[in-house]
Amino acid sequence: MLKNFTFVAVSLLGMAATSAATLPTPSFASISNLDTQINQINKIQETATKEVAPEDKPKEKRLICRGCNSNELFTLNALQERGITDKAAIATVMANIKQESQFIPNVCEGGARVPYRACRSGGFGIIQFTSSDRFYGLGTHASRIGGDPSSFDTQLDYVFTEPQWRQIEDKLKVPNQPVNFYMRLAYSWLGWGVKGPRESYAYDYLKRFEYEEVVS
Repeated sequence: MLKNFTFVAVSLLGMAATSAATLPTPSFASISNLDTQINQINKIQETATKEVAPEDKPKEKRLICRGCNSNELFTLNALQERGITDKAAIATVMANIKQESQFIPNVCEGGARVPYRACRSGGFGIIQFTSSDRFYGLGTHASRIGGDPSSFDTQLDYVFTEPQWRQIEDKLKVPNQPVNFYMRLAYSWLGWGVKGPRESYAYDYLKRFEYEEVVS
């Protein structure tokens, strides 16, 4: 019985050795070809990735103002955001705000620096809201948006809602006009009693404006 078992075991070992001997051995040439194919696939993938990669974001030209303070820059950017891009148009609007208030939001007519509710002498703020509907309209607008009527951003936001402004805004978007064209629009917006150096301010802004490329 033991002899038979030994014979069977030896026979199985022989068969296993024979089977292993008959398996094909990979050649160095086939391995080399495989490496070449993998490298080619990697190059194709890299090329495809580059081709579908997003292009650089487009740039646009925006006006900046050399030497302008934060409120002036805020106004400059806000006007451009509203689609007013002509330099003379923007300069004229800013010149009128400068004439009215020097871009100081909490200035009461006569020059006193006081909060909105403490101003009792007429005009108040960046464009000297004088008539009762405009003055109290500022307070109503501030309450509606949760803003401070004495702050610059709340007042400028209110300006853009006034009917006087809405009547001229589209005309301010007409490009390539001289300062006096836009100044006539500004008069219908503000109805000033004293013109003062508004045009001089406008030309001064024009000297300080520059175009800068920014990512859109």
